[in-house]
Amino acid sequence: MSITPKKTSDNICPHRKKCGGCQLQNLTYPEQLSFKQGKVIKLLGKFHRVSEIIGMDYPYHYRNKVQAAFGTTRGGKLISGIYQSSSHRIVAVDECLLEDKTADAIIVGIRKLLPSFKLTAYNEDTRRGFLRHVLVKRGFQSGEVMVVLVSGSSMFPRKKDFTKALLKQFPEITTLVWNINDKKTSLVLGERQEVLFGSGKITDSLLGCRFHISPQSFYQINPKQTEVLYAKALEFADLKQSDVLLDAYCGIGTIGLIAADRVGQVIGVEVNPAAVKDARENARLNGTKNAAFYCADAGEFMLRRKAEGQAADVVMMDPPRAGASKQFLHCLVEAAPKRVVYISCNPETQKRDLFYLVKNGYKVKKIQPVDMFPHTEHVETIVLLFRQ
Repeated sequence: MSITPKKTSDNICPHRKKCGGCQLQNLTYPEQLSFKQGKVIKLLGKFHRVSEIIGMDYPYHYRNKVQAAFGTTRGGKLISGIYQSSSHRIVAVDECLLEDKTADAIIVGIRKLLPSFKLTAYNEDTRRGFLRHVLVKRGFQSGEVMVVLVSGSSMFPRKKDFTKALLKQFPEITTLVWNINDKKTSLVLGERQEVLFGSGKITDSLLGCRFHISPQSFYQINPKQTEVLYAKALEFADLKQSDVLLDAYCGIGTIGLIAADRVGQVIGVEVNPAAVKDARENARLNGTKNAAFYCADAGEFMLRRKAEGQAADVVMMDPPRAGASKQFLHCLVEAAPKRVVYISCNPETQKRDLFYLVKNGYKVKKIQPVDMFPHTEHVETIVLLFRQ
């Protein structure tokens, strides 16, 4: 599908030429949806008819997680903002059309507060200075706000006074965390941290389930569309009370816990031990008795369960952008669940994986695109497969 870009009233971001984050902002929102629909049809249409993409009613300020890099211009001015696409250059941004307004305001407030405490931005070349990044997460349902100050130094002079001043300016902050990242790395968060205020976590809810979110937790960035995505995935799964659902790549347990009241048992598998710990805590938070979470390779885990006579009826998989590994797909085919629901944030790698599954005994029954990230090129897709 070919769309001719044109200027529109949506084209109102002053940073669009420098930032590069919103690749489709030269299109109206209906044109963006049409572009993404065409992209999915081109990639996945050979497997099955592609349903109409589900967009947003208001495709702005949907990001509940905002992170800003801090730096200094050649003239010595303190700036905060977004790394330019495919570079390490900071584009100074005070407000973004995709980001939560409260988070943006807090980041600007922190930047303005730094000079009065003689705190500077960290310089990765000289390894001097203090603040590298600020990460803000806000629960759209709960209203709770987490702020994480990421420093390049393990020294935080007057941290109690700074904490007091920041909370006075932004009383909506429910927890404040100081994270130390003094390594030369592209990762935002370091391994050490200290809670300066609150519990170090916030709580939010999706489709009636509550979730604790820590600085390191992966939690979907667009909560409104996440509910749309998960509801459609569960509809595709057609779960029954007798079913055993295996949630591969389960993260902090979101979709598995949401599905728990529809099935006999939920098994969540994840290689990240911190995420598994969070998932178990979230199960306790929701009083879910029929869900268990394991730190393991999901493919090997499936095969072990089958060998023990405990095969899953349905597998829900939501791998990273790189898609599923060949080993995982081999194990999935060997485990032979009746239904597979494959959620993907990258239909290109999903296409590759679907070829393997179709070649090895599965048939695609439904394909549903969901626009999780308006104004960007990214599109999320849900595919339902049945064992032939």
